[in-house]
Amino acid sequence: MTNTEAAPDWEALRQQAVGAMRLAYAPYSRFPVGVAGLVDDGRVVVGCNVENAAYGVGLCAECGMVSQLHLTGGGRLVAVACVNGAGEALMPCGRCRQLLWENGGPECLLMTPAGVQTMREVLPQAFGAESLDR
Repeated sequence: MTNTEAAPDWEALRQQAVGAMRLAYAPYSRFPVGVAGLVDDGRVVVGCNVENAAYGVGLCAECGMVSQLHLTGGGRLVAVACVNGAGEALMPCGRCRQLLWENGGPECLLMTPAGVQTMREVLPQAFGAESLDR
């Protein structure tokens, strides 16, 4: 599947994110997060947040999802749904927006609280690999 094929099944993607969220390890913040990403070859990769008593070294859900993306063969993210503990769309933090840009690019679709947006809209003037060539 590529960006130009059928629109993502957002409800199915959200449900996969909810399933991942239910496995989150968030004993400190009590703010579980789950994410699911559709890959350009049709796979779905997921992740959940994993906290740590040393607060700054916790892992966002998107970190786990991107690790699974590469572990299972790589590719490019086409569409991503990130949810909170109530299963509602959640905007990724700044670090995770950068991860999504790096692994999905400017046309990757993201389900946000304001509706579906491209990464170009979510992270305008993004710093990417092409910026290193300048």
